[in-house]
Formats: sequence, C-alpha cells, structure tokens
Amino acid sequence: MCETGEHDTRSNMAARLKLQALSCARGGRMIFAAVGFTLEAGDALLVRGPNGVGKSSLLRIIAGLLPPHSGHMEIAGQVALADRMLALDINMPLAKALAFWASMDGGDTNLGLVAMDLGPLSAVPVRMLSSGQRQRSALARVIASNAEIWLLDEPSNAMDTASIKQLESAISAHRASGGIVVIATHNDIHVPDAHVLELTPCA
Repeated sequence: MCETGEHDTRSNMAARLKLQALSCARGGRMIFAAVGFTLEAGDALLVRGPNGVGKSSLLRIIAGLLPPHSGHMEIAGQVALADRMLALDINMPLAKALAFWASMDGGDTNLGLVAMDLGPLSAVPVRMLSSGQRQRSALARVIASNAEIWLLDEPSNAMDTASIKQLESAISAHRASGGIVVIATHNDIHVPDAHVLELTPCA
C-alpha cells in the first residue's frame, strides 16, 4: 500500500534521503510515477529530463511544499530549497534579507555571503541586484541555512562561469561535511560521482 511522505527533519541521524515509489499528479494528470532512490551523507543526485517532466515538482515534494500523489519518503536532516522563487525581501539590503532566514534556520549569513562572493553586495537592496546576483543570493540563502540537504532547482541559471565554479566548490564542501545535494538541471554542472535520475514523461 502506498503511503504519503513522512518527514523526520530534526533527526540526530546522519543526513539521509530515501524515496520509494513516489508519484506526482497535477491537475488530474500524472506527472511522474514510481520514483525511488536512497542518498546517504555526502551523496549528490542530478535530476534530468525534458521540460514538464516534473523535476521542479519532485524537489518541492521533498521540501514539503507539494503533497505526493503516492509513495513514501524518509528524510533525516533539515532541508533547504533554492528555486525560481527568490524568497528574499526585495526591499531589504542583501545581508539583512539573508540574515532573516539564517536566524530562522539557526544558520550563519556569512557562510552564504562568502561562498557565493556576495560580500561587496551585502548593503545593496535585493531589488537592485541583477538576475545573476539574485540567483547567487538564492543559493547563499540555502548555504547560510546550515541545512544538511540542499535542493537546487536549475541553480546555474543566469550565472557566469566564475559563479558556477563558486557553486561547484560550495557543493563539494557541503558533501565533504556530510551533506546531501539534489540538483535539477538542464545545464552542465561538475558534480563528481553524482548519481543521475532521468525522469521520463508518463504515458
């Protein structure tokens, strides 16, 4: 029998993410079905597939923002999501906007600012940032959260080569510390030894 996802995001166990027979339906239409994988501390997963196949929906289900149609989900560790929703107050200076979430999550604003080289922009209102700078800011929010599991939806969009290298370094450091990273992307991101999940459209 299929069960809905059960979260244990405050567990003292090492980071772990396990999905069993997970399915997603939107608007009465099945988007994907029977998705399953297990990730342990230090693992990374690249989620690939054509537009509309459910990559973003999968990440939002793991984050607890969408209910699965069926299946079972086990999570050990806190989860942080970076997607096309910036989730930062656009009228606040960047550092203060990041600090709001870092204080909520028990994290460290400086971790994100340093990792994505945003220190020089810390006093700039979020609304004045370029598309690439906003993307780096969304990633900095995740890094600053101190979450064990990062969910990154098209994280390299609008970013230049140097910024992508910074992202790759941040991912590598997070994995080395025992974190887990799940990345939905069409673009090439260098993530050594990453598992790959190819989502395919439901018939």
